Amino acid sequence: MASVDHNSDDSGSGRTAGRRRDATATRDAILHSAVVSFTRAGYDGVGVREIAQGAGVTAMLVNRYFGSKEQLFAEAVDVSFAPRTVVTGDAGTLSRDIALSLAARTAPESDHLNPFLLMLRSASNPRAAEIMRAATERHVGQDLRELLPGADAAERAELILALITGVWMMRRVIGTAALADADPGSLTRRIEAMLRVLVESAGNAEDRADI
Repeated sequence: MASVDHNSDDSGSGRTAGRRRDATATRDAILHSAVVSFTRAGYDGVGVREIAQGAGVTAMLVNRYFGSKEQLFAEAVDVSFAPRTVVTGDAGTLSRDIALSLAARTAPESDHLNPFLLMLRSASNPRAAEIMRAATERHVGQDLRELLPGADAAERAELILALITGVWMMRRVIGTAALADADPGSLTRRIEAMLRVLVESAGNAEDRADI
């Protein structure tokens, strides 16, 4: 009777597991390089070869894992937009939490700009804008819609995002003196007051004197 080589079976399983781990690591490296590259140069400013170089692989391998630059961008956007950064999960303290986080993350010494810069530097490309719009609605937009009480949650959510984006751009990207040098406590209170109008709902908009 032929003997069963258990060592051969074990080593084969190990090689398969190793290949799976290597594939996951390679895919993660490509995706990380894509996020860094798209954030730095935008969708139109970087090519697959440059992303591949950053990941230490070939352009052919990038296409093998992601199919196309567009699909790679879509996954990079999804990875960047998914984590909660400014919007919290507590409806009762939403205005205060957003104001505190926004003031901190747009401070001159802060380096928390990646998702915003990726969006800003890629928005001029129509297809990239579509991808980012869908990701925004799927992640932070949906989070806000679910947290906001009362009617017109979708419209109010988009206005909150517009306020967040505007503060981010004016304070960090353009760097206007009044906002860049603003006292953090005072800035937080002002942002919170504006947000409260959009977060709190007391019936129809026409019945609210502050809208």
